[in-house]
Amino acid sequence: MTTPMPVKKYHYGFLLVENFSMLPMASAIEVMRMANFLMGHDVYQWHIITIDGAPARASDNIMIAADLDLTHDFSQFDGLIVCSGVHVEKYCDPKLLNWLKEQDKKGITLGSICTGAFLLASAGLMDNYHCTIHWEYMTTFCERFPNVLTDLKLFSFDRNRFTCAGGTAPLDMMLNLVRTQFNHELSAAIGEEFMSERIRSENDLQRIPLRTYLGPNHSKLMEVVSLMEANLEEPISLDELAMFVNMSRRQLERQFQKHLNCTPSRYYLKLRLVRARKLLTQTGMSITDIGIACGFVSTPHFSKCYREYFGTPPRNERIITHTRIPFMGIQGAAFSA
Repeated sequence: MTTPMPVKKYHYGFLLVENFSMLPMASAIEVMRMANFLMGHDVYQWHIITIDGAPARASDNIMIAADLDLTHDFSQFDGLIVCSGVHVEKYCDPKLLNWLKEQDKKGITLGSICTGAFLLASAGLMDNYHCTIHWEYMTTFCERFPNVLTDLKLFSFDRNRFTCAGGTAPLDMMLNLVRTQFNHELSAAIGEEFMSERIRSENDLQRIPLRTYLGPNHSKLMEVVSLMEANLEEPISLDELAMFVNMSRRQLERQFQKHLNCTPSRYYLKLRLVRARKLLTQTGMSITDIGIACGFVSTPHFSKCYREYFGTPPRNERIITHTRIPFMGIQGAAFSA
């Protein structure tokens, strides 16, 4: 008889900083809980950590008891995730920052949820790493930590770091982690249990109110983006867009590069592809019709652009979203590690 290969158990610690956001933290843990439930045995284990082992108060005033404090030996953990919320700058405790540095020296993978990246960056642990933080802190974060490669993504994996925006984004981050550590079937089944329409990928961007991101002094740039959003089916040329706001094409390109870190053409393409993805996952329109509705001259051109941007062809997006994964019961789930 062949002895079955043992399934690795992953062990994570969630460091709760006072005033942390409850929803993002709970979203991440719930994915691991459901993975254990569907597998029929524990493949994930987690512990709640606070600086002194005392309960932590969330921003909704719910108190969460701690399992461990900073004196514990975390060398066997697969990752430590910093969870924080609003006014994170008030909680840059030197003891906490030094502890984070010590964990990094031990080679432990470090992650963050919501504004937790602010604490990792304050400890000097995010320089030259791709990093995600909640959009409300984006401007402040970029100004304070210019050596961090800040992304607008929902979440980012970069070597021994993983960072995530708030809200429900940790749900998607952990579902992608489950897919990497186990398989797509388990990840998809967890998503279905949580009634998630689709598992968002690392290529998905935060939906940041552009006016908030740019500030009040870029009305012309806002006007151009509004024109783009209103003309996805029949895209306007860059020369025409520039003319509408009394700018030269070169000025427009410089403004986009400076404030949005991309060319106007790339930004316009992103808007059209994001719109296409919504139509693919939320309607029964044909791929050809979706391509036309989003301003693409042909289906092959649409498919090529979509694959290059999202990493998968449009037809796979529809399969992943609408096909239910075969599943053999709850406790006896047929998943292979």
